[in-house]
Amino acid sequence: MALSDAELTEMAQRLLTVPGVVGVVLGGSRARQTHSPESDTDLGLYYRAPFDTARLGELAVEVAGDRARVTAPGEWGPWVDGGGWLRIGDHPVDWIYRDLDRVHRCWSEAEQGRYEFHAQGGHPLGVPDFAYAGELALGRILSDPTGELAALRRRVSVFPRPLAEALVSGLWEADFLVGLARKGVSRFDTSYVAGCLFRLVGVCAHALHGAAGQWLVNEKGAVAAAGRLPGAPAKFQQRVDAAFAAINNDPVHLTLAIDIAADLVLETTEACAVMLR
Repeated sequence: MALSDAELTEMAQRLLTVPGVVGVVLGGSRARQTHSPESDTDLGLYYRAPFDTARLGELAVEVAGDRARVTAPGEWGPWVDGGGWLRIGDHPVDWIYRDLDRVHRCWSEAEQGRYEFHAQGGHPLGVPDFAYAGELALGRILSDPTGELAALRRRVSVFPRPLAEALVSGLWEADFLVGLARKGVSRFDTSYVAGCLFRLVGVCAHALHGAAGQWLVNEKGAVAAAGRLPGAPAKFQQRVDAAFAAINNDPVHLTLAIDIAADLVLETTEACAVMLR
């Protein structure tokens, strides 16, 4: 059974006793009320150095048993950072580190329309640095004694127009990937074509969310979310599914997949232009 609100609040208060922890935020699908009964509970631990992960590890054992452990910062890679995969009772609870100063820096870049996708294990498209701002905008603050998280959340709740314009401008890459994918047809290079189309679809999904002024923080569910946006190309998700279903070692099918994707890029570009007006 998932943790109750009272249990989440109690845990957040206990986490605040760890030196370095500034605040705790409920994130993921449970914060957005889109979860299923099996969904993990994701808690963002916003911290500043020095961060006492030894004490955090002791707390993990207290709440989740002797086998619980937490990582050092950076152990899960440069952008996921670190944390702990815990099981409390019969429910999975993830503690995920967020360097608060880094969150502020990424938000400052996003306000100016600057962003990058960063290589990170478990994220085939890459982690967009503006995701840190989006996580806070979409999350629910559980503990914030200084008020710093609440103040930042008020700012990031308004999607910055420069970032929206930059994401739409980034559609040049999706168009470029159409041409690259076509080079794989004659070589029956299905994995290369699939890789090009995966990134193409991700770029389109982010552009559509940017144009709509809505945060998209990772790849999971991105296509379905983009298809639900008002003004998105008709049957966006179904057409993406059709493109990937056509990928095999038949050049005719590969060409069909790329043609579907090319049409989506064109319609996404047109849709974003209308949404940004």
